[in-house]
Amino acid sequence: MGDFWQETSAQLARWLARLRREPFNLFFTLTQPIIFLVFFSSMFQKVKWVGYEDVSYRTFALAGIIAFAAFGNALAGGIPLLFDKENGFLTRLLSAPITRSSILVSRFLFVSIVTALQVLIIIGLACIMGATITTGIPGVLALVVISSLLGFGVTILSLALAFSLPSHGTFFAIVGTVGVPIVFLSSALAPPEAMPGWMQVVVRLNPISYAVDGMREITLRGFDFGHLGWIALVLVGFDVLCLALGARVLSRRLA
Repeated sequence: MGDFWQETSAQLARWLARLRREPFNLFFTLTQPIIFLVFFSSMFQKVKWVGYEDVSYRTFALAGIIAFAAFGNALAGGIPLLFDKENGFLTRLLSAPITRSSILVSRFLFVSIVTALQVLIIIGLACIMGATITTGIPGVLALVVISSLLGFGVTILSLALAFSLPSHGTFFAIVGTVGVPIVFLSSALAPPEAMPGWMQVVVRLNPISYAVDGMREITLRGFDFGHLGWIALVLVGFDVLCLALGARVLSRRLA
C-alpha cells in the first residue's frame, strides 16, 4: 500500500508540474467557469422560476455552474492520458514496475484538486456579485464534496474512453457531441418543472441533476440530511456503476 501511494503521489506531482509550467492553461482552466457564471447570471438575471421567486438567478444558477465545472473537468480528465498513449509515454509507463491503478487514481486526484479550486473561485466571485450560501462555510465544503462525487464516475468514463479510442480526434468528437447536451438536459440552469415533459424524464435520470439538486438545497435552504443522504447514495451508485464499466474496459486495455 505504501508503494501504491508513493507511485500515485509521484504521478500526481507530474500532472501538477505540467499544469504549473503552462501558466495560460492554468489561468484559463481555473477561470473558465467564471465566464459561464458571469454570462448566464447576467443574461437570465430577471428570470424568476415558480418556487424561486425570491431568489436571484445568480444564486439559483450557482449550483448548476459548479456542477458544470465538475462535469467538464471530469469529462476532459482522460485527454492527457490519450496524448501520453499517442506519443508512447503511456507504453513506457505501463512497462515500469508500478501499480497500474496508480495511473488512474493520480489522474482522478488531479481532476479533483483542480475542480475544488474552481469551485472555491466560483463561490467567491458569486458571493462578490451578490449570491448567498445559506449554510456558510460548512455548505461550501459540502459543495466541494458533492462535486467530487459527481466527478469521480465521469472521470472513470473519460479514462476508459481515452484507453479505448484510437485517437484524440475521436475523443474530442464524442465529448463535444454529448458534453453540452448532457448539461442542458439537467436541472443546472432551470428547474425541471419549466421544461417539456419528455425533457423532464431525461432530467430526472441525469446524475448531474441529483448533484445540482443537492448543491442547490445547500445553497438556498440548508441541510436536509435525509434528502442529501439520498442524493449521496444515488451519486455513489452512479460512481460504482461507472467504476464497474470502466474497470472492465481498463482491465483489457491495461493487460
